[in-house]
Parts: sequence; C-alpha cells; structure tokens
Amino acid sequence: MNIVKVTSKTESDRLKIHPQRYKEVIFMTTSFQKLRTFTLPMGFRGRNAVVVQLWWVVQALLFHPSPQFLYGWRRFLLRLFGAQIGADVLIRPSARVTYPWKLEIGDHSQIGDGVELYSLGQITIGKNTVISQDCYICTGGHDPAREDFAIYQQPVIIEDEVWLAAQCFVMPGVTVRRGSFCKVRSLVTRDTCEGAIYAGSPARKTGDRRDLSPLMIDEKGARHDA
Repeated sequence: MNIVKVTSKTESDRLKIHPQRYKEVIFMTTSFQKLRTFTLPMGFRGRNAVVVQLWWVVQALLFHPSPQFLYGWRRFLLRLFGAQIGADVLIRPSARVTYPWKLEIGDHSQIGDGVELYSLGQITIGKNTVISQDCYICTGGHDPAREDFAIYQQPVIIEDEVWLAAQCFVMPGVTVRRGSFCKVRSLVTRDTCEGAIYAGSPARKTGDRRDLSPLMIDEKGARHDA
C-alpha cells in the first residue's frame, strides 16, 4: 500500500516524506485526554444525585437571593444539608458552597462576598478566621497525565485566626496555619507557618504578624499613618 505513519509534520519533513512518493501519510497524534472515558468515583460527592441537585436548587433560590443581614438563615440552610457551622458565623449571600456536608466552620468566622468553597473534599475553617471576598478554596482537581482525566479530592484546613485577603487561591491539600495572613491574590500552594505573612504567586513568606505595629486608625475608621 506504500503507507507511512508519522507523529508530526516536523517528523514528516525530517524524513523527507512527500505525498507524491507515498499513497497515504497518516499523522499519529498523542492523546492527552479523552473525556468520554471520564468517570466519577463511587461516592465521590458524598450524597446521592437527588440531594446534590436539591442543594444546588436551594442555594440558587433560597441562599443567594437572601438579604445580607439574614446570616442566621444561611447558617440554617447549610446546617440543614450537613455543614458544621459554629456560633455567629457570617456568610455573605454571594458565597458558594459545592457540597455543604463537606464543610466545617468554627465560631465567629466570616466568609466574604463571592467566596468559592469548592468542597469536593473536606474544607475545615477554624474560629475567628476571615475569608475575604472572591477567595477560592479548592479541594479537587484532575490528573493531567491520565487520558481519562481522573478527578481527585484533597482536604483543605484553614486554622484559627487566619486572614485570607481578597482573591486568594488555596490549593488542594494545603493547611493554612493559625494566625497566617495571606495578602491580596496570594496563590497558596503549600502549608504556611503559624503567624506568618505571605504574598505572591506562588505565595512566599514575607514577614511575621507578631512584628507588625498597629495602624493609626481614628474613631471614624480613617487611617492616618499611610
């Protein structure tokens, strides 16, 4: 048949393969991912499909549209679906929770506007912790080396008295230690140290909260030392 198989146009040129010399040139390409082979592991969501869909409907119709001041209502809805929510936790209505039965939040913590709690795996948030607006807490991903695009989950632990400033991204499997402060848009790829300050992408330690001096803030909340 005078057929040749190559892996790329570059290889075709290198071997001086020309269509007029061969009846057919077949380009063999590497398959990186075939989503038709993707399957969700048994019990991956932690609840059956009916409960999952019901939560998403409740979140869309009852959680998100609720007025900001109805923090107790949103705590109630999360607890109704298995979340462990401590006393006086403040969760803004625009925050999103994938699977509430995989979520634990300690007393007096605050979850800001647009926060994504992507709880494919367990998310544990300690007491007196602030997750500022548009942060993304990620507990899952896919294996880029596997053709079936296998999904996985890894828990994230955010300990007491942590502050994640706006738009921080926390990777699966990370533990953010007590008192850590991650500045705006930090990409947290590994465990932090207690009381440390982090910044950047990826986030690197830039200081310690114990060394900070209090800001000059007047009774009206205006800052004067900047």
